[in-house]
Amino acid sequence: MAMIRLSKLWDRLLWMGFFCAGFYIVFTGGQRFWTGDLSELLTESKTNVQRVCQREFARCLYPGLFLEYEEDSQADSLADWYIQRVLMMHPLSRLKYGAEEPVVMENAATYEMLITGGVHDENEVDENGQEYDMAELAQQENERMIEQKTEEEQKKQQEAEQAKEAEQTEAAAVEATPAGTIYNLEELSDFEYLFGNFYTMDTNTTIAPEDLNAEVLLSKDMSIDKDVEGPQILIYHTHSQEGFVDSVPGDNSTTIVGVGEYLAQLLEEKGYQVMHVTSVFDLVDGKLDRNEAYSKAAEEISRILDENPSIQSVIDLHRDGVKEGTRLVTEVNGKPTARFMFFNGLSRTKKNGAIDYLYNPYIEDNLALTLQLKLMSEQYYPGLARNIYLRSLRYNLHLSQKALLIEAGAQTNTLEEMMNTMEPLSDILDKVFDS
Repeated sequence: MAMIRLSKLWDRLLWMGFFCAGFYIVFTGGQRFWTGDLSELLTESKTNVQRVCQREFARCLYPGLFLEYEEDSQADSLADWYIQRVLMMHPLSRLKYGAEEPVVMENAATYEMLITGGVHDENEVDENGQEYDMAELAQQENERMIEQKTEEEQKKQQEAEQAKEAEQTEAAAVEATPAGTIYNLEELSDFEYLFGNFYTMDTNTTIAPEDLNAEVLLSKDMSIDKDVEGPQILIYHTHSQEGFVDSVPGDNSTTIVGVGEYLAQLLEEKGYQVMHVTSVFDLVDGKLDRNEAYSKAAEEISRILDENPSIQSVIDLHRDGVKEGTRLVTEVNGKPTARFMFFNGLSRTKKNGAIDYLYNPYIEDNLALTLQLKLMSEQYYPGLARNIYLRSLRYNLHLSQKALLIEAGAQTNTLEEMMNTMEPLSDILDKVFDS
């Protein structure tokens, strides 16, 4: 209670002070203090009262005339200061100050909306003076939004597809990283080591250390000239009827012929021109008969080679025959992959020596090619290639300096496993042919 009383007393004293100051300003104008001349004081007070009353009466009667009038920021006299302070408390002055709030510039989004005419109300008219059909405008706006969204989605999808293609292209361009063993010439020069680790030989034939001279075989150039016009690699199948566990009878695409077609495609993608011969050599009167298959194949392939001197390598692609239950399969890049084997015919028996009627001038070249391919396979795909198989007869390997007989998988493999093995096989062939 004491604080409230003290506050009321202070307010009364303050207002009395303002009243006295106002009375002094009205009668003196606040310009100078009284000099003692009463007549002069009365005359000047009368003039000041008239001036103040006229001005303030005018403010009260016509406040609008004074809204644009700017008082000086600094008062020139005590009277002016008093008038400014009192006017600031008047409602009309507050109205004036409220009308003078700073203008805020439209934000960028609103400005863009206004200048592009993207917003319309129900009272607007178009450039021809016609009222806008708001329903139609809304429909058009929705259609534009849907079209824009569709274009954005298509753009994003296209960018994603391009990124995926670039990633796949980059992955395909990256050369396989060696994951196996790189053998040195010193250990390969040891005949026992070389033969024991890389070869399997039929009991009817034999081979001498001079025939497996690693330095000679590895120094031979087995490359293929890709700039030669015409087919450069020929693929055929002496035993075209060889199939797999899930082959479809009568459908060559599910046999070794279909596998050969995929190998040809992969090699073409690597820049080679490939001829794939799908002629049948192992059927007689519609029945399987392989007795003369190699002779028939030699006749046709020889003719093709005469007609196409650009061919530099001939590949006879087979699948092996193994005991039921034997699975020639491994895993490459996470995929089940049939193992394969390079095959050499030595035209030589253990009992009688060289077979003159099966003469092959390219035996050393054939051995060089299979050894280089086997070592390349062990370097990049360890365990995928079986040991090189050596046998006594010729098997048409005399048809080309770079002739190959490849046994890929066996009858117990699936078509998928066979197709999968063509990918690393084509890579190995390319690494040797393009060296």
